[in-house]
Amino acid sequence: MIPAIMDEAWRILTFQAGFNSAVVVAGTAALGLAGGTVGTFLLLRRRALVSDALSHATLPGIAIAFLIGAALGLPGRSLPLLLAGAVASGVLGLLTIQALVRHTRLTEDAAIGAVLSVFFGLGIVLLSLIQNLELGGQAGLKTFILGQTAAMAQGEAVGIGLLAAAAAAAVALLFKELRVLAFDPGFAAVQGWPVARLDLLLMGLAALVTVIGLQTVGLILVVALLIVPPAAARFWTDRLSTLTVVAALIGALSGWLGATLSALLPKLPAGAVIVLVAGAIFLVSFLFAPARGLVAVALRQARLRLDFAERRALSVLLGGGSVKGMLGAWLGLRGFVRTGTLTERGREAARAAERNRRLWDRFLTDYPTLIPAHVNWGVDPIDDVLPVDMVRMLEERGAS
Repeated sequence: MIPAIMDEAWRILTFQAGFNSAVVVAGTAALGLAGGTVGTFLLLRRRALVSDALSHATLPGIAIAFLIGAALGLPGRSLPLLLAGAVASGVLGLLTIQALVRHTRLTEDAAIGAVLSVFFGLGIVLLSLIQNLELGGQAGLKTFILGQTAAMAQGEAVGIGLLAAAAAAAVALLFKELRVLAFDPGFAAVQGWPVARLDLLLMGLAALVTVIGLQTVGLILVVALLIVPPAAARFWTDRLSTLTVVAALIGALSGWLGATLSALLPKLPAGAVIVLVAGAIFLVSFLFAPARGLVAVALRQARLRLDFAERRALSVLLGGGSVKGMLGAWLGLRGFVRTGTLTERGREAARAAERNRRLWDRFLTDYPTLIPAHVNWGVDPIDDVLPVDMVRMLEERGAS
């Protein structure tokens, strides 16, 4: 049973399980890549809630586009028409948020909450009205709320791929401008950069990803593909270029693995499975990423405390004192102590620790405002942190 499932999973992952499966997997991977790329700058710009409001604001546009299409005699579920309505409604929601923030005393989060709830409520009311009309095709409109990944057609997958490539290309071409916008918009405004236009461009890219994700994961869950991949990538790096690439890869991996699991478990909604995979990657990053992961941070802190305690114990032993208990046993395992007294290696380590402490004390006394960032002063070897000339000068001052 398990080997058969593993074999089927491998066939789906490698696009060998049939044309339809390959289309769905490729389309969702492209969507995830675009979401991670654009979402990086949304996260750094503190616009996560804006993307949520944008996704919810698309629902009334979908309903109105359906009614317009029905009135004009167009096919009830014309996807281009519905997506055009979603874009128009989403942009209107963004402009409404900006108008509320600019012309009222509402804070941005209050304006986002108001627009999100009102637009989504209007969309639900319109969908309810449409269900009571004698029209064809309205039964499938609710799939835009939670998505319908398995129904993705070849043309839709190609469209998603092209739009995802366009979003990624736009980010690459405007990387410098978006970087300044994300980290220091005040500086960008002083330098004459069109901050408002760049903000609108970023929101436009978010709208693009949101609209192409409606058919895949739905308007409720598409925000997860914009926020979760860059949030997970943030644990792995501090460099913006690397962060953007890692977020894109995590987004693509979420879509790729999520669509595969959905194909193996057809009774589960594909959009929700994709988001759960992204959440699982976020959890792994949160716990085990070497830069900021919870486990890595805890291990570094434990190591720091142990190093500090070890140096203090060596100083005590060098002064003729004694150390017992677990710390004494640890020093014995390290080869610093034998039968309660320092070994030659222990004396060398103790003298080095005492010198390190003395030089750090001198540095902190003489240069209290020049403490290097991300340095555990008093524990980290001062020779590895400060220039050789400065260490030599500190030693000369200590000897005088």
